[in-house]
Amino acid sequence: MKAGESSAFKYLVDTYKGIVYNTALSILQNDEDAEDMAQEVFIQVFHSVKDFKGESKISTWLYRITVTKSLDLLRSRKRKKRFAFVKSLFGENNEPLAEQASFVHPGVQLENKERARILFSAIDKLPENQKTAFLLNKTEGLSYQEIAEVLHVSVSSVESLLFRAKGNLQKYLEGYYKK
Repeated sequence: MKAGESSAFKYLVDTYKGIVYNTALSILQNDEDAEDMAQEVFIQVFHSVKDFKGESKISTWLYRITVTKSLDLLRSRKRKKRFAFVKSLFGENNEPLAEQASFVHPGVQLENKERARILFSAIDKLPENQKTAFLLNKTEGLSYQEIAEVLHVSVSSVESLLFRAKGNLQKYLEGYYKK
């Protein structure tokens, strides 16, 4: 790698490491996994930057890679978890994989931690596409247009995903708020 390329890549990492980490953290709900994912994303970017055509913003490209890799990791874990459960039914493994610990985003104020835990638990129940659109909008502050570019869908699809996500969250949380 040439000196100019090296400094350009360092600038890219320094500029975008926060959004990559925060996006991964919102999806994976684990600090260590988010750190590992951020490293994986930038390794992939390093190896594929020559393929970036400039048809979208760099941030959109990074969001897309981060979301895709994070969701792939979650899918992989769910498959392993289902397999472990099936194995436990047949006696090959008596302990299925442990449930994920309750997650509280580090940006949440102390007095709101219980509410945040309940909210992130409800968000985690959303279908994958609704969860992703909701997190990109609410935790990352992306516009509907930016979310559409990241997810490769229309703006009206993003509007629909967010509408359904909010409706589902209301259903999941209505028992909590009726207390």
